[in-house]
Amino acid sequence: MSFFQLSLIAAVALLGPLLAFPRKWHLPMVLGQLLAGIAIGRTGLGLVDAADPTFTFVADVGFALIMFVAGTHVPVRDRAIRSALGSGAIRAAIAALPAAAVGTLIAFVFGTGHAPLYIVLLASSSAALVLPIVDSLQLGGPKVLTTTAQVAVADIACIVALPLAVDPPNAARAAAGAAGVGACALLLFFVLRRLELSGARRRVHILSENRKFALELRIQLALLFALSGLAVAGHVSVMLAGFSFGLVVAAVGEPRRLAHQLFAVSDGFLGPVFFVWLGASLDLGALAGSPSMVLLGICLGLGTLLVHGSLRLAGQPLPLAVLAASQLGIPVAAAAIGSQRNLLQPGEAAALILGAIITIGAAAIAGSRAARTFAVPAVVGR
Repeated sequence: MSFFQLSLIAAVALLGPLLAFPRKWHLPMVLGQLLAGIAIGRTGLGLVDAADPTFTFVADVGFALIMFVAGTHVPVRDRAIRSALGSGAIRAAIAALPAAAVGTLIAFVFGTGHAPLYIVLLASSSAALVLPIVDSLQLGGPKVLTTTAQVAVADIACIVALPLAVDPPNAARAAAGAAGVGACALLLFFVLRRLELSGARRRVHILSENRKFALELRIQLALLFALSGLAVAGHVSVMLAGFSFGLVVAAVGEPRRLAHQLFAVSDGFLGPVFFVWLGASLDLGALAGSPSMVLLGICLGLGTLLVHGSLRLAGQPLPLAVLAASQLGIPVAAAAIGSQRNLLQPGEAAALILGAIITIGAAAIAGSRAARTFAVPAVVGR
């Protein structure tokens, strides 16, 4: 990997903001970045090599940081969210039941043997997608809060379950690694909470801001990378390390200055590198040459909409149910992990992404519909 290639990656990643610019489309930036990677990678022009060790490592760093930022965006300190957590958890559990049936059926029909993976995919939601849509459309009310809590619970549960589902023969090893990462994250919570209550974190913040040391960012990155290293040693994805540490930081409280710094590092550089790498690693030629994989992606996407849409029977408004079906992190992680470990069939990783794109399109439409009923008028200041 050369500086010219890195420059190319940064340039083509601008397709993300370009597609996300029209507000009425409600498209996430990652969609354009994935398409950019596809254009210059294995499927397209072949200008970058996703198998390059340097490219892969930088992408892994970006993946850990993306999931960390996604974890910090889960509003665990919001009392309204916590009050809706019980109802949201019940809905997430209810969605898991049809997900088990539909996921098993899809795996049987296509003969992939990946029923556990499909079940996790169908049951998952993406807090990284849903929360920004809820904020941008100014959705509010008890039903929206319950849906937000449902998405957060489903996202966390599926992130924990994914390493076990991707590689069932090594599930015990992955479970032990996941437990180790979770235990360390919990320990970090108590340590950081103690520093917060004692005022030590505040003093470091003031010193860092006055002297331009960026101490909080340095410390958080050091802890994130240490936890990611533990995850790799425990044979689980850095996704779990990043998201669990993000939840810890969200629970303790993230300073605004640190949030801005993390946004610059993640969304400005390392995040786009990861999504371009993922797009570059996908072989859509294999997908195009295998109609069954195209059909698999369509079935996964429509199956996810069916699973979450069935919650309409439990009283959830259909636009919110479809919005909760939007996927990103779990399919992306499954494609990345499966490709790295050669656990998927040719074209199957691309099929997972195709299914996710279908849910993103449906969520964009559902979000617009939900805004007609659940949008909260902005309060105009005096």
